[in-house]
Amino acid sequence: QRLAMGSTKPLRLIQHKKEALWFYSFISFGYDHVFNPGQYTEDMRDISLEHARLHSRALKVVDVGGGTGFTTLGVVRYVDPENVTLLDQSPHQLDKARKKKALRGIKIMEGDAEDLPFPTDTFDRYVSAGSIEYWPDPQRGIREAYRVLSADGVACMIGPVRPTFWLSRFFADMWMLFPTEEEYIEWFERAGFKDVELTRIGPKWYRGARRHGLVIGCCVTGIKTQSGDSPLQAWSEG
Repeated sequence: QRLAMGSTKPLRLIQHKKEALWFYSFISFGYDHVFNPGQYTEDMRDISLEHARLHSRALKVVDVGGGTGFTTLGVVRYVDPENVTLLDQSPHQLDKARKKKALRGIKIMEGDAEDLPFPTDTFDRYVSAGSIEYWPDPQRGIREAYRVLSADGVACMIGPVRPTFWLSRFFADMWMLFPTEEEYIEWFERAGFKDVELTRIGPKWYRGARRHGLVIGCCVTGIKTQSGDSPLQAWSEG
């Protein structure tokens, strides 16, 4: 496993929180209309959220690494805004979210995906889209997803997938974290999730293709079957 606990992590341009914070301070102005549409579309969001099982407006939902609220806009179509929390480390991205009328009434706050400021068993649904690629330790973040969910809660994670073609993989690894499909599943299962499922997603122009060994992204879901913390033991930061 490339990112096993305690292993040496490869150097990437943007896969650390400080670099991500700096990066989004510059691109937040055009994120929704320029940078995001080509890689994470409304269609991809809506297909992914179907797997989150947002079947009640009373569900308590957290969108972790939600940025400008693009995914949160999909969530509030199914869940009352007062039951939704949007968390991100970037104040610039969150400023954009606060200006969206459809998101009025949700709770917006700064926070760390790998150290969530919520008690155990707080939410019914955990959603995170386009955030894991900036996490220094993905297993820790997914362990936190498990912790903050209540029993029978569902986690839905949307993220990029590592290319299989060597040249695509070379440039992907230089840029940020692109997990393999197998790593997503392993991280979820190690954290304690059951019934883990992975669905490939991509924009309509790319649907079903593996051009140059590239799968655009995936949606991974898992169920927390019992209350309490993750069965995965905490590990040393060092």
